[in-house]
Amino acid sequence: MEDTSFSPWLLCVILLGVTYVFVKGQFSQKKEPPGPGVLQFIMNMLFKSRQSPEKHLKELSRKYGSVFTVYLGLQKFVVVTGWKAVKAALNQDELSDKHQSPIIRDLSLTHGIVFANGESWKDMRKFTLTNLKQFGMGKSMSLERIREEVQNLLDVFEEKQGQAFDTSFPLSFAVSNVICSIIYGLRFECGDQNFKAMVERIHTNSHLLGSPSIQLYNGFPKLFKYIKERKQLMKSSLAIRIYVTKIINHLKETLEPHMCRGLVDAFLLKKKQLEESGIRDSHFHEDNLVSATINLLAGGTDSTSSTLQYGLLLMAKYPDVQDQVHGELDRVVGDHPVRADDAKSMPFTQAVIHETQRLMNVFPLLYHFACKDVSFQGYTIKKGTSIMILMSSVFCDEDEWEKPHSFNPGHFLEDDGNLKRRDAFVPFSEGPRSCVGQSLAKVNLFIFFASLLQRFRFTPPPGVNKEDLDLTRVPGLSVSPSPHQLCAIKRI
Repeated sequence: MEDTSFSPWLLCVILLGVTYVFVKGQFSQKKEPPGPGVLQFIMNMLFKSRQSPEKHLKELSRKYGSVFTVYLGLQKFVVVTGWKAVKAALNQDELSDKHQSPIIRDLSLTHGIVFANGESWKDMRKFTLTNLKQFGMGKSMSLERIREEVQNLLDVFEEKQGQAFDTSFPLSFAVSNVICSIIYGLRFECGDQNFKAMVERIHTNSHLLGSPSIQLYNGFPKLFKYIKERKQLMKSSLAIRIYVTKIINHLKETLEPHMCRGLVDAFLLKKKQLEESGIRDSHFHEDNLVSATINLLAGGTDSTSSTLQYGLLLMAKYPDVQDQVHGELDRVVGDHPVRADDAKSMPFTQAVIHETQRLMNVFPLLYHFACKDVSFQGYTIKKGTSIMILMSSVFCDEDEWEKPHSFNPGHFLEDDGNLKRRDAFVPFSEGPRSCVGQSLAKVNLFIFFASLLQRFRFTPPPGVNKEDLDLTRVPGLSVSPSPHQLCAIKRI
């Protein structure tokens, strides 16, 4: 992170905030989680640490334990770290509401699935889970769409003829097209500039949402309302919303009750059914529809494509592991296209995908909210307190993993070579807020990854040693690899 320059007016704001926090703390009679003192709070706000937020929080957990308190601006957060405490937090209903930061409210993302709360969220989650089963994982129509996008992606990689290139956009485009086919019942061509622009905006917005400037805005929303990153986010998000609304309006105009093309059609038909029954104040309204589809498209595209990028990067960095994946593919799949059912007979390839998700977890931080006073891990967390769940601490928990900081597919293999289940492996979270699209994401990850490895061998660019391949993570709403290039060498 970049250092934040010091200024007297910022010092005044922070001192006022510290005074408020300190005075408020004097009147607290309940045992709340410990945390850095007032002086540490001042230092954190005046001088941004060069460490990643995750690393800094892990250091604090060594001092204060698995549950402790920090302040971001004037906002108090209770941080939860380590598998045992995180599992308890994810499964405690009183802590399952989502924290809605100022920027999330500004972007009108409080409807839909990801950031919504209450009955609206429950209705949207139930509807989405039901219809993703209808149109998504395991259905012949969705598997055919995945195979089509895989073939298009293989063609794009083959056109590079072994030369170094950036894999990020081709992967994002292919994954987003699969998701769009399930949400909208539509597929977009690579020459569609509007769709291409939306995919790029989704990726950019993810990084902006995790930037230091937006974190500063969330801490002091009135003071930093006009920073350029917020303006950029507002403009870009509006463009995405307008584009998605146009697609939905097109689907409305061509809606046929007896031919449901995807999740949006199912939503529109449900809305129509409720209105015909005299129910006009349900949660099936346009804001929920637009937000839910953006949630699914943005969350699914960025997380899956980033994991695939990391998977290919790790194969180039660890060629011996890549050799074993190639060997398993040759034995099990041979020349036929990779199928979802092949995963059952490919424990090593699955272990490599799982280990990629563990080590390079793309959602290192989750933000929840206490909907009422709750006793947790021996402390009292007051109603209205924001909860920061450090998922990266779960995947590097030394009590759960033999080599937590190394790439080791053996974490997921039994002695006999079969796939091993690990309780602390929760890349899609768990509990009431677990990812609604995890079944589809698992299928996408396996078929895309295995298909690419079946056709190609991935190597560093000419002049770059495998040891020099950078695994640094770019922060965002979901994290992704730093810009890099790879060579995709066609296998014979």
